[in-house]
Amino acid sequence: MNMPSTPERGTAVGARAPGADREPDGTAAGKWWPLVAIALGGFLLLVDVTIVISALPRIAAGLDASLTSLQWVMDGYALALAALLMVAGSAADLFGRRRSYAAGLALFALASLACGLAPDAGALIAARAVQGAGAAAMFATNAPLLMAAYQGRDRGVAFGVWGGTSGAAAAIGPVLGGLLTEYVNWRAIFLVNLPLTALAMWITLRRVHESYGDLPQPRTNSAGGTPIARIDWPGAGCFTVSAGALTYGLMRGSDQGWTEAGTLVSLGAAALALLVFVLVERRVGRPLLDLGLLRRPSFAALLAAALLLQAAAFPYLTFVGLWVQNIVGLSPVQAGLAVTPMALMSLLVGALGGGRLQRMAPQLPVGVGMLLVGAGVLLQWALLDDGSGWAVLVPGLAVSGAGIGMAMPVLVPAALGAAPPQRAGMASGAVNTFRQLGFALGIAVVGTVFASALHHIRPGASRAAAGAAYVSGLTDITLLSGVVAVAGGLLVLAVVRRGGGVGEGPDARPSAEAADARTEAGASAGA
Repeated sequence: MNMPSTPERGTAVGARAPGADREPDGTAAGKWWPLVAIALGGFLLLVDVTIVISALPRIAAGLDASLTSLQWVMDGYALALAALLMVAGSAADLFGRRRSYAAGLALFALASLACGLAPDAGALIAARAVQGAGAAAMFATNAPLLMAAYQGRDRGVAFGVWGGTSGAAAAIGPVLGGLLTEYVNWRAIFLVNLPLTALAMWITLRRVHESYGDLPQPRTNSAGGTPIARIDWPGAGCFTVSAGALTYGLMRGSDQGWTEAGTLVSLGAAALALLVFVLVERRVGRPLLDLGLLRRPSFAALLAAALLLQAAAFPYLTFVGLWVQNIVGLSPVQAGLAVTPMALMSLLVGALGGGRLQRMAPQLPVGVGMLLVGAGVLLQWALLDDGSGWAVLVPGLAVSGAGIGMAMPVLVPAALGAAPPQRAGMASGAVNTFRQLGFALGIAVVGTVFASALHHIRPGASRAAAGAAYVSGLTDITLLSGVVAVAGGLLVLAVVRRGGGVGEGPDARPSAEAADARTEAGASAGA
């Protein structure tokens, strides 16, 4: 087979020609092995965001972990994923996406083993951060590998399966975590990753072809060795320091006070790192984030919406999980089932309305969806009281789930439409990064509010007093989360306009490429 000397954009190195995807026995089943490898990895990295929720009380008991440590168990993973996602995509374009995906799988597996064997909370938090780094390499390469592996109708099928699998991870995570915690041990929620990552690795190395991204200069030097295409390491470092210092400062402020020296230093370091990030991005040749995109009102509003939606819709569920187990008395499995109405309603709305939602002006499904998320969370706030059981959560979770099912599938395609065609990959990566950052910062903020309510629990307090403190904390964080979602929805409805839809306007890309971008973006939104 004749192959071009230099891979084209998104083209797999060594890929078979169209029509040559049949196995020796004449069947076409073998062409779906890349999808199996990539969907399995995507499922694992996303399920690990939520699988921990049902296990948190057992982790606290087993490792004598404080509430702040439990927040870091959640945030260490999400923060590393958010901070490294964009630079992981740049590195994968340079060094090879299959190579980066396989490295991410290996790192994810090793970190999962370290999580499962962690002797104390500090070791678990550190291992979770490393696990998030591996997840960033996996997440950044999922969509590009699928783009390189499939064309035409097969590409649509592949992205549909990948997006559905990713959506199912949110629904399965708390229940799977509850099952493993209740019937095996909380450590099993991490150790279960090992055989599954080994399977994904085996398929990847045997069936997934290498591919690279577009680069403005040669990928290697004249000797064919050291890569010379520039990665924005200073920008990546500043972004990571800013996000990490801000999260740490918020959590430290809750524990030590907002005027304590360590808190002020952390928050100051976050602001300084952000300022340096802006200066670096204005000067570097190939920035992580083109700041010119933020001068487009629709794109800037959608970026804010990605952060606010993720911050409002999900972090408070971490503390709902503590309440339903520690106060209401549910088992880990029951606690996992208690929060599934949101995920199930989201999947239902996304599946039934996906095509219609994509045809609407983007501000409607995103803005109205965020308003529904806010309404659902505020409904939980209104119904919670000292005598409440888990069932009061169900109506609000269902309403919020409907809003998530409206907003999430449209968010990334809308951002692509608001960005120039040549910045589509950067726009997609930025929105996904801000989604994960929203979760990390949301955990820090609502955790701070929740912890302030628990500070009122005296040693030896009665179960009723403890329950009242938990409910007080939950009402505070649901009110905050609901208001944030409503504010985000109003922002989107006021600012975002269809004007720069994918394939529209003077800079429109060819229709086939626009369709590819919409396919990739729609599926990644489900992730």
